[in-house]
Amino acid sequence: MELHRTQPQPAAPEAEAEAPAVAPDDTGRPPAEPTRPEPGPATPDTSAGSEDAPSSEGAREAAGAPDEPLEDAPEEAPEDALDEAPGPGDAPASPDVPVPPPGPAPRRRGRTAVLLAVAAVIGISGGTAVGYKVQADRPPTPLPALNQPGLAYPAKPLPASAVPDPLTAAEDRGVKTDGDLRKLLVPRPKGTRASEAGARDGWVDTATYAQYFEGPAGMFARLTESDLRRVARVAWSQGEHKDVDVSLVQFRSGEGAIQHAEGQLGYLPDPEHAGNDGAPLKGSGNGRYYLFPVEREAGYLPLYRARAVFQRGNVMVDINIFDTKRIGKNEIRSLAERQLERLS
Repeated sequence: MELHRTQPQPAAPEAEAEAPAVAPDDTGRPPAEPTRPEPGPATPDTSAGSEDAPSSEGAREAAGAPDEPLEDAPEEAPEDALDEAPGPGDAPASPDVPVPPPGPAPRRRGRTAVLLAVAAVIGISGGTAVGYKVQADRPPTPLPALNQPGLAYPAKPLPASAVPDPLTAAEDRGVKTDGDLRKLLVPRPKGTRASEAGARDGWVDTATYAQYFEGPAGMFARLTESDLRRVARVAWSQGEHKDVDVSLVQFRSGEGAIQHAEGQLGYLPDPEHAGNDGAPLKGSGNGRYYLFPVEREAGYLPLYRARAVFQRGNVMVDINIFDTKRIGKNEIRSLAERQLERLS
């Protein structure tokens, strides 16, 4: 092979000076070296990063690799090259591999949603403002006339002969209850004695009346809030074991009396109390009377109880009968009817 003389080139590093310049043949492969020079002393490779790492020439000779490079066998990349793999923007490892164009930078999540929300709020606010402006510029719409005739008053007062007579005290329920409430209580029957459960003068204060209930503190608070006015009471004992008491609980308004009556009528059907719906009291509107189940306890006589509750105006009536013998419905009903007549 003929060698051409070329212009002198600057001195190259020792590693490049040792490699002979061989021209490739027509196939593009470098021809096999006719003779391989004797391997000289190994030069330390400072680029490998470690002094103990073997060179590529010695590794190939030790493995018995042929001198001619294989066409399809790619060279193994060193471990340092794996760590320094080219990124998306770096140059490709081989000129034959096409480089994909760099993609767009990833967009921040949530930004579009925030912009849409802000735009929606601005649109709603602007639409509301425009609506108010349009409505304010419009002329007021007159409302249709009320379809109600005018109130008619007599041109002249009625003559004295045509004026109705005022209600008597017996007919005016308000006048009746505003007087001495104790006079409206049913009288104590003859042959009975006054019971200790009733007040001597016929009046009972709020605290004493609240003591007749299971929750005295709560009852006292409810009575006070309902604007309780006064309580008139009569009680008597008949025979050895029968006790009767009648209470007229008056409030300053009819609402207080209704609420107190409905509160008592509401819990009486519970099994812990009367355990039944009772029977309606005729002529009272909302009144009922009940017979309780007998209570038995060892060492004591059986206890029977009957109760009637109703409301008339601003007065709530509470009647109780206790006895060691059975109480009939007629007894509690007749007593309640007699008290209702005195309030009517």
